[in-house]
Amino acid sequence: MSALVYLIPIALLLGLGGLAACLWAARAGQFDDLDGAASRILFDDPETNRRTRK
Repeated sequence: MSALVYLIPIALLLGLGGLAACLWAARAGQFDDLDGAASRILFDDPETNRRTRK
């Protein structure tokens, strides 16, 4: 029973920390362009950026 006195506040603090991190990321614009990264992986880089083999 005495362990719960320590574990419950720790769990609440970790939960609030996760919520604060999620809100900070949303305000910083981390979730604005979800489709851009998903579509970038489907297309090749321009040939000027690649090293060519001879």
